[in-house]
Amino acid sequence: MLLVRPPGVYRAQEDTSLLRAVLRRRGRITGRSVLDVGSGTGALGIEAFRAGAASLTAIDLSRRSVMASWLNSRLHGVPATVRRGDLFAPVAPRRFDLVLANPPYMPADGLLPPRHRMARCWDAGPDGRLLLDRICAGAPSVISEDGALLLVQSGLADEQTTLDQLKEAGLVAEVLARAHIPFGPVLRARAPALRARGLLGPDQVKEELVVIEAHHG
Repeated sequence: MLLVRPPGVYRAQEDTSLLRAVLRRRGRITGRSVLDVGSGTGALGIEAFRAGAASLTAIDLSRRSVMASWLNSRLHGVPATVRRGDLFAPVAPRRFDLVLANPPYMPADGLLPPRHRMARCWDAGPDGRLLLDRICAGAPSVISEDGALLLVQSGLADEQTTLDQLKEAGLVAEVLARAHIPFGPVLRARAPALRARGLLGPDQVKEELVVIEAHHG
């Protein structure tokens, strides 16, 4: 998929590709309303619309990502509504049939990600859960009665905690897909520190990605 990516916008990578593959395989998109939260270039939402979604809303906190999502949706003939804001706040109290999320999940040294550096696209606090925890807590209020959340994250950010938090929030959650990919540049640079914290094995050279689905019981 050809996408315009301004400087500072997250490039669609293996996590995006994995979630897109699950989206295609899972189906059940035709005629549904879709929310792409943390949309970046808009790749996930565009994929959902191509698969038959009736409507698409994209949200991102970054002005550049909002611009990229809007531009790419138009380039691909997708009439997306694109909003700037913090996670689900711009669409409350609306609910959606399918919510897509590929949030930052990389464990970092600082408590908060930098506001004006590329690292904000992946840094997510010391345990990588800065946004994952908020998505788990807020998902029930934005998913329609028969809707679902599809979320991709790294195993470094503890998939079991995501599953547990979604269940505590009243959702039924399961892992739909796993993939092991070689470390990218960011993880290679951060590997010594993560090994020292016990988040990576001494000989580990691949990262596990997981796609989790959650829905109302």
